[in-house]
Amino acid sequence: MSLFSDIEQEKIANAIADAEKATSGEIRIAIDKHCEADPYEKAIEYFVKLDMDKTARRNGVLIYLAHVDRKFAVIGDIGINQLVPDDFWETTKIAMTAHFAKGNLADGIIAGVTLAGEKLALFFPPQKGDINELPNDIVFMDRQENK
Repeated sequence: MSLFSDIEQEKIANAIADAEKATSGEIRIAIDKHCEADPYEKAIEYFVKLDMDKTARRNGVLIYLAHVDRKFAVIGDIGINQLVPDDFWETTKIAMTAHFAKGNLADGIIAGVTLAGEKLALFFPPQKGDINELPNDIVFMDRQENK
């Protein structure tokens, strides 16, 4: 059985699309089963692997979740990191954790997407000619590495 139902995956992808309508920023979700390392370090590794460091305005946000090990991280590229308050990613994680604690992984991810999208919209409003630089679907990293 998949971690997320088809409906939940669609809701997450729609939340990303909705958030990105109000910004030139990009949001991605990367999912693993396990994370033996620090989830922040793993998120950085996947950020680069998913080419999130190549967006035009360096304003990508990655939500990384290792669901079996119950670890996760939220990170942003240099463009957004220079503008959000120092505790922004940590407060985003707290909002997500409230949903995770109730077993609502999809709702937790959507909460993170929504908060990240609000900050991206504030600091990086849409620009004329903006394109969706990265896909909005969830990337299941453990499936990617077996290809």
